[in-house]
Amino acid sequence: MLVGIDLGGTKIETAGFDAESPELTNIWRNRVATPDNYQSTLEVLSQQITAACTHCALPDDHPIGVGCPGCPNPKTGLIRNANSTWLNGQNLAQDLKIKTGHPVRLQNDANCFIRSEARDGAAKGFGSAFGVIIGTGCGGGVWLGTNLWPGASGIAGEWGHNSLPWPGPNETPGPSCWCGQQNCLESWLSGPGMLRHYQQEGGPAHSVEELARRALAGDQLEQSTLDQYANRLARGLAQMINLLDVEVIVLGGGLSNLPQIAERTERLIGQWVFSDASTVRIVQNHHGDSSGVRGAALLWANERPS
Repeated sequence: MLVGIDLGGTKIETAGFDAESPELTNIWRNRVATPDNYQSTLEVLSQQITAACTHCALPDDHPIGVGCPGCPNPKTGLIRNANSTWLNGQNLAQDLKIKTGHPVRLQNDANCFIRSEARDGAAKGFGSAFGVIIGTGCGGGVWLGTNLWPGASGIAGEWGHNSLPWPGPNETPGPSCWCGQQNCLESWLSGPGMLRHYQQEGGPAHSVEELARRALAGDQLEQSTLDQYANRLARGLAQMINLLDVEVIVLGGGLSNLPQIAERTERLIGQWVFSDASTVRIVQNHHGDSSGVRGAALLWANERPS
């Protein structure tokens, strides 16, 4: 049995999977809201671990995989770069082990996502892949051959805090980002960033889902908003292709469900890729909302802690 937790900006998802089944069959799943402070988050995560192990009849020292925003420093274990800022500077893996007794492995949520998709999802069979999460934030993970590539300091794939490339006159100097920089891709491509732009153009305070519904119904402002979003997404991903030249980009997170966003982006991206012809595939994820939590569970695949 493998147990994973996906700690998101708005929800925490916990799941147990049958490690013996080729398709990693889901045995148990639960979702709760994400608190807005560290101590409450630690408490809720502890409760979810207990619930999973009770339901699946697992021992008190069963290992747990956790995907979270940001990434742990490989030397100190302290989380950095999380848009859920109360996680920054905390050693979540160590604190959870102390609180629950369970060994914990922690990895960036986008890295967990591409781990799942490379195993048996939309990136399976490709030699290189970039996994993208566009939701509350904007993250990425790099898969090369048969392994995740975290980079020298664990931040490989953090494309959301590069500046929006090839900006137009109405995109500079751009919005301020929570990270302290200006015009970050996350400020445009995250859910809050997209809605901010939509409302600045005169749209009401809708959800992303309602915006997409109105666009499909033919509303002009909403269609224009989706067109501009796809254009910015294509520019941001073209920048990554010019650096990494991966074979496939897999889209995940809530905004990956926007109407035909993968197809739109793939059609546009060649304008900015530094090649005579762009061959990159841009595809929707295979495992849906469960891909991140699957990848977190896979952090302990084929081994037990010593």
